[in-house]
Amino acid sequence: MKKEDKNELLFLPLGGCNEIGMNLNAYAYGSRHNRRWIIVDMGVSFGDERTPGIDVICPDPSFLEDEVDNIEAIILTHAHEDHIGAVGHLWKRFRKPLYATPFTAELVKGKLAECNISDDDYQLHTVPVGGKVEVGPFSIEYVTLTHSIPEPNGLSITCPLGTILHTGDWKIDPDPLIGAPFDSESLERLGDDGVLAMICDSTNVFEEGESGSEYGCKVALTELIGEQSGRVAVTAFASNVARVQSIIEAAEANDRHVCLVGRSMHKITAAAKAVGLLDHVAPFVDEKDAAFLPPENVLYLCTGSQGEPRAALSRIAQNNHPHVTLNEGDTVIFSSRVIPGNERGIYDLQNALAERGIRIITDRMRPIHVSGHPCRDELRRMYQWVRPKISVPVHGERRHILEHAAYAKSLQISQSVTPRNGDVIRLAPGDAAIVDEVPTGRLLLDGKRLIPENAQGIIERRRLSYVGQLSVSVAFDEDGSVSDGPLITIRGHSETDGRLLDETIDIFEEAAENALDDLKRKSRLDDSQVERSLVRALRKICEKELGKRPVIDVAVLRP
Repeated sequence: MKKEDKNELLFLPLGGCNEIGMNLNAYAYGSRHNRRWIIVDMGVSFGDERTPGIDVICPDPSFLEDEVDNIEAIILTHAHEDHIGAVGHLWKRFRKPLYATPFTAELVKGKLAECNISDDDYQLHTVPVGGKVEVGPFSIEYVTLTHSIPEPNGLSITCPLGTILHTGDWKIDPDPLIGAPFDSESLERLGDDGVLAMICDSTNVFEEGESGSEYGCKVALTELIGEQSGRVAVTAFASNVARVQSIIEAAEANDRHVCLVGRSMHKITAAAKAVGLLDHVAPFVDEKDAAFLPPENVLYLCTGSQGEPRAALSRIAQNNHPHVTLNEGDTVIFSSRVIPGNERGIYDLQNALAERGIRIITDRMRPIHVSGHPCRDELRRMYQWVRPKISVPVHGERRHILEHAAYAKSLQISQSVTPRNGDVIRLAPGDAAIVDEVPTGRLLLDGKRLIPENAQGIIERRRLSYVGQLSVSVAFDEDGSVSDGPLITIRGHSETDGRLLDETIDIFEEAAENALDDLKRKSRLDDSQVERSLVRALRKICEKELGKRPVIDVAVLRP
């Protein structure tokens, strides 16, 4: 075998490095001209003020599309949106078998159905908790961990060049309430057998100690809800089924009936019940019926903990929910953390609730939330169990990944690599190293279309959001005389009293008229010259009157 054709084991992140969310990873085994790949997770991120009109963002898998004939399968670690949210949007680009444990598989079916993919079109293999699968040259064992969702799995991925532990998202919870316990025995066995590399969650690497147990939240919630006399609404991440169960049991312990409010809450609880979770809780009360219960006997379990404007709690705060009303003396409990970037929306939501006399309780006031990711003491224990030769931190911003690598080194891990999205990392043979870089990026879900993040439409939309838009239309006769117009319309600008700009529009029309008057008859017969003259004149008057340079559109009409 030629040197350049030797078999290699590669790791390639296309999402989830230098960012938290939008995870998409790939592993390859084989020679340069005969590699077999598996994809691990297909997650999403979410839009913000930099992407106006965009709610969902997917990793760009273009490089892997070129390798589609060499891809064996798509393996999913757990059911959070940043790990499975892109499956429905990207699966048709690969059309490969999917592997997931039961709860994750149940939600993946919904993702595919939402994207109009029939269950006859795809293969979704449901893997038992702790199960094993063989795909191409890879033998994959699901290792049960704990996290803020049922069935979080690490993946022990073995090929002829060694074993990798891909942790996915995890924490060490001694009492997770739902699901199997943290399987430290399997991790120790892997460590004894020898682990080449560990690709590991970095989210809480700056946090000392441990993340805490779900059981502690249940105790605190039970006590807190018992102290309230009016209606209680609790908001939490719907995917945290253990937290949902804790809230339900805390409500039942205080003689309160639970009413689910919000689409995601209904969807997640239905998926949980479909796989045997939440099977012992009392039936939920319908929103319409809950309104007739005494205030001290109802608990609303709501979506919207991050201040999402269309979520249930935001609608309740604005008093425009069709069935749920909260008033002075009622309480809203935020059993969640503030995700960085969501602060403004959350504080606006809490201010709207406070304005109406509703009491607000957060995790800063009572121990009603714990993280789903490992703090430093948990990372240390994981490294002691697994003892990998190579540390590859992922699932974090750049500062998290660099700190994680330094922490691994302090734990006597001999090698580490600090990847960016698109880095091709050779794990074996030889020392771990970044050996190549492939194109990567983001795809924005714009309505029903996936478009590149640098799409002209998004660039224009962003510009429109900053500077507004001016359009001018003018009609000419056959000889170049103006028969109508110029007619000006301005969007995104106001009069000084706050009304849409209207009274001062004459100034802009006058500037356009003067520009046309200055054109010779021959020039008026040339659309491009008319457009240049109008744009030049209107841009000048916009800078003078508005201090802005809006997007200017010109329509020239001729017989």
